[in-house]
Amino acid sequence: MSGHRKRVYPKAQFDYSNPATISGGVPPPQVPGQQVPFQPQVSQQQFMTPIQQQLNNQIDQTTQQVANMNLYGNKDGNFAPQYNINAASPVIPQQQQIPLPPQQEALQHSGTTFGKPMNQLYPVDLLTELPPPITDLELPPPPLVVPNNKVLYPSDTVNKCTDYLRCTLNAIPKTNALLKKSKLPFALVIRPFTELDDDDEEIPINTDTVLVRCRRCRCYLNPFVTLIQDGRRWRCNFCNLANDFPLVDNTNFATQILPQRPEMFYSVVDHLAPPQYSVRAPPPSVYCFILDCSHNAIKNGLLATSARTILESLDSLPNRDDRTRIAILCVDNALHYFSVPTDDDDGDDDADADADGDDNQEKNEKDNIKMLDVGDLTEPFLPLPESLLVPLLQCRSNLEKLLNAIPEIFQFNISPKFALAPALRAARNMIKHIGGKIIVCSSTLPNTDDEGALKPRSETGLANTKKEASTLLTPQSGFYKSFTIDCNKSQITIDLFLASDTYIDVATQSNLARYTAGQTHFYPGWSATNLSDVTKFTKEFSKHITMDLSMEAVVRARGTSGLKMSGFYGHFFNRSSDLCAFPTVPRDQAYVFEVSIEETIVKEYCYFQVACLMSSNAADRRIRVITIALPTTDNIGQVYASADQLALTKYFAVKAVHNVISTGFEETREYLDKQVQDILSTYKGENVVSNTAGGAPLRLCANLRMLPLLMHALTKNMAFRKGVVPSDHRAAALNNLESIPLENLIKSIYPTVYSLHDMPDEAGLPEEESGEILLPQPINATMSLFEKYGLYLMDTNNELFLWVGGDSVNELIMDVFGTPNIFEIPIGKNELPALENSEFNTRVRNIVSKIRESSDVVTYKNLYIVRGAGISEPVDHPSARELSSLRLWVGSYLVEDKVLNTLSYREYLQTLKNKITK
Repeated sequence: MSGHRKRVYPKAQFDYSNPATISGGVPPPQVPGQQVPFQPQVSQQQFMTPIQQQLNNQIDQTTQQVANMNLYGNKDGNFAPQYNINAASPVIPQQQQIPLPPQQEALQHSGTTFGKPMNQLYPVDLLTELPPPITDLELPPPPLVVPNNKVLYPSDTVNKCTDYLRCTLNAIPKTNALLKKSKLPFALVIRPFTELDDDDEEIPINTDTVLVRCRRCRCYLNPFVTLIQDGRRWRCNFCNLANDFPLVDNTNFATQILPQRPEMFYSVVDHLAPPQYSVRAPPPSVYCFILDCSHNAIKNGLLATSARTILESLDSLPNRDDRTRIAILCVDNALHYFSVPTDDDDGDDDADADADGDDNQEKNEKDNIKMLDVGDLTEPFLPLPESLLVPLLQCRSNLEKLLNAIPEIFQFNISPKFALAPALRAARNMIKHIGGKIIVCSSTLPNTDDEGALKPRSETGLANTKKEASTLLTPQSGFYKSFTIDCNKSQITIDLFLASDTYIDVATQSNLARYTAGQTHFYPGWSATNLSDVTKFTKEFSKHITMDLSMEAVVRARGTSGLKMSGFYGHFFNRSSDLCAFPTVPRDQAYVFEVSIEETIVKEYCYFQVACLMSSNAADRRIRVITIALPTTDNIGQVYASADQLALTKYFAVKAVHNVISTGFEETREYLDKQVQDILSTYKGENVVSNTAGGAPLRLCANLRMLPLLMHALTKNMAFRKGVVPSDHRAAALNNLESIPLENLIKSIYPTVYSLHDMPDEAGLPEEESGEILLPQPINATMSLFEKYGLYLMDTNNELFLWVGGDSVNELIMDVFGTPNIFEIPIGKNELPALENSEFNTRVRNIVSKIRESSDVVTYKNLYIVRGAGISEPVDHPSARELSSLRLWVGSYLVEDKVLNTLSYREYLQTLKNKITK
């Protein structure tokens, strides 16, 4: 792989100011993961190809001959068309002019986009790039090539927000015809928050509550606007309307306030919203826990584990304003409410216990924690509604007592029923006047006789048929969609934690979270007797309920005139044509907004702005604004050179999830393959000048060379692959692909594999400067690179697999597991032992711990130890059957190989080549 030429972009490509580089024609190598920021130069020749430069030299010679004529009135006589975006601004004498920002000064000397910098094409032959250079998956997207003179106050933090907003195309076609011709989708990948804890994000905030917005398109002031009329007004970069600045304390906004506002220097900024942006006062954070207390939940330990995790997380729940409220509802064939008094009441009762015996006894009974049972599930009511939803701060001690008592209260429960629909309605009635989160912990299929009753579905004979998706993945009951409408009206999100060893209908229940901006977490085969299962559930459940919370949110994306949001994918409720509603905003999800070109774009640059209006946990109303600028082009080669292969993969993944129910799995796999074929055919027809001698290559630009691999791997993902897959697992995989952030999505599609037995000496040890554990370089996900004596670690985003070669030497086994016998190492879901005298064991455990670290998602990865086949392996080994299943599971993630009668990546490329050369 070291011989592959890496993707390079402007300022990391040709140095056009160096004649030797131009004559050589070989771009310098780019360090993987390094993005050289664009720096504008005085000479436009540095941005031109050699042919453009030669043409420009001829133009300059002609210009010099007529310089005295000063055709366009420029002071320096440069050849430039006579137009400027500030041409309407009056020219006043120099001594009267207000000092202008750098952008305005630059525009006085540059009014042309001739020869503007753009990403260049670097073609590669996919058939010769085998194995594919997977280090490209760690590279940043093609840079947004926007010169500094398009920014009012140039800054390194402007247009640098790829963690929050990415576009599938970083050079936008000017016409819809060109977009269709390119066969590339046009969409935005949006992640409003990148950390679970808001304190971990370094986002500047504007606290003066003064919002400067365009009167027509309502975009927010951003770094790409222009000042007109000597700084007295500003022109909107989205709709071109001239706007006035607000009057603030009789000061000159442009010269005194504007240079101090963070939105002029950052692409991501928060604003404290003025009162008119609030319908009501910001509500407190509310958590209503619905705990399954049926026999199955008692048997597998879910009830006790959930109650203990909530108890241990009470001090970490978001409570910045000290107003957080909690309600707990246990459910089997009835609803069990809990009336929780404040802690002060109990203290007062104890102090006055001897004052008045009869009155005090009556008061103690009133102030004790009470369980109130409601058996009427058709019209459940709220007994003592004032003491069911209680403030965390005032009831902290009593909540602790209740959570400790819940497992004991239901330890002998034998009811197999779970009334989810009545419980949801009761929970909504409890918190609908405020809003908040309903969090369901369940291990039983909803099975009471009500509108939410579900039944096990027979999956026999449906695998690999057209009826598989429509029969097994559609909701059994309309309640699970219709109820979400009521929840959105009440600003309520539903989160599901489903842990069961039997069918639980993830496909139906996940709709509750999908349309209320929530999430569904699935734990198949879960049991509290397995320490690894308990660890995974408690860590994920705890991180989920303690991540920061924002309520009553709406998100809207705006584009330059002619661009419109036409499709929305993710977990939220689409309230109107372009407004997405979030009762609460999760920190660990991403969304895709599809964009359509409705009018020809005449400008050389276009803009997108995403605004998220929400109520924070700090009892204020905030607006997060994300703004980017992108160049436009009428050249299809520049469109391809600026395409983001990871963002494209995210778009195709959510599009496939959206289509699979109506079209089926086979058609969805064909759809994904067809997209790759169309892209390769278009690239060949539009960008390849001539075929090289010898065998016909399979050409694609370097910045897209991993796209065919990712798309092929996507068809092998559990969500879409052939073969028999339990519908609960299939539905959970589809849910994850639709909602998880981009980085996690790529890892779910193409796992990261590390070779540990031959890793560098520094791998697994802390780095001297940062103290971070160094990871070895990943290798390709193919069994052909697995040595029979090697040790490999695979990260699939949800699990970790430690593959031990069947012929590994005794010294390696001893260093890692503390035993020389390979047949004595633990198999399956386990943890590595901590060996005091083995540095290699410490390094491996450090790597596992480092991979498990995450401050942006709640996922905790269990470790599975798998022993590979070896010469000395006995046939009748006790763990033979378990090993066979584990090896098949690992093999399903090695997506470059044949998986369940599918093509290997090499065969897939050859098939594509045959199709496009017909």
